[in-house]
Amino acid sequence: MKPLFRTRITELFGIEHPLICGGLMWLADARYVAAAVNAGGMGFITARTFPEPGAFRAELRACCELTGGRPFGVNLYLSQRPEENAFAPGHIEILVEEGVRFIETSGMPPKDILASLKQAGCTVMHKVASVRHAVSAQRLGVDAVAVVGAECGGHPGPYMIGTIVQALRAAQEVSVPLAVGGGIGHGAQVVAALALGADAVVMGSRMTIAEEIWAHRGYKNRVVEADENATQLVMASFRNTFRVLDNAEARAVVELEASGEQDFEAYRERVAGIRQKEAYETGDWERGILSLGQSAAFANEVKPVAEIFAQILDEAGVALGRVNRCAVTGDAN
Repeated sequence: MKPLFRTRITELFGIEHPLICGGLMWLADARYVAAAVNAGGMGFITARTFPEPGAFRAELRACCELTGGRPFGVNLYLSQRPEENAFAPGHIEILVEEGVRFIETSGMPPKDILASLKQAGCTVMHKVASVRHAVSAQRLGVDAVAVVGAECGGHPGPYMIGTIVQALRAAQEVSVPLAVGGGIGHGAQVVAALALGADAVVMGSRMTIAEEIWAHRGYKNRVVEADENATQLVMASFRNTFRVLDNAEARAVVELEASGEQDFEAYRERVAGIRQKEAYETGDWERGILSLGQSAAFANEVKPVAEIFAQILDEAGVALGRVNRCAVTGDAN
């Protein structure tokens, strides 16, 4: 589809559209990321989905083949627990050897790995859930920041500021290229984000129903049925808020929190990441704490990434036309 917009992000990543598919744990593999890249956007393979070095290298090579050599990205999530980041140096060495130069970091600030990434010629975008952390990331020296609002799936941060406020505040406070996310899944929102000062949008939950996502069709059908009320906030009592699908597991966690339970062991089995993977494999969407944002309201049909992008860009064109028609032109007198 013909590009509608040129922004600092499209220039930074060399892409046609300001549409970024953020890393999705367990789901963002070579097939999905390549589909996003081939459709004119950017995607990031989640490194933690492939902890074994050989499997990670193979996934990067598969993605390179699927894109015909077009650049794609890797997501590096950095945990608060240092021992969980032990994989990073080895995976960075592999991705550099395989020619990957676009990195999305998330979680903790990438201060311990940024120098090695920059030395290798990588472009680094750090994803955060607050303007304050975006400013800190800019100060650290990243090339771009992505700021997500309270509507996002996964970790919306402790402040729960909505995307429409986060986007404008971030545009006011940072000077590097800016992507915004959280509840975004419609072309009108792309126009709104650009009007607020962003250079691109980041989408996660909206894309989980893409044909190229390997998850079971039963799970995708549940997302298609979901509206803006289909999510639940859990683990806020541990200052680790998750926005997730409102399912039996999430409601059980809410009940535990309401009871005042503070022993994490009472939650561990329910919130374990492996249960998410099992839910994606089996389609049993009542199983596990499944990250899901309010943009699921716009995920109304399972179809290829290219068709989702085309729909969003068509919607953006309509929204842009409406804004132009609302504009007052000429001499008002």
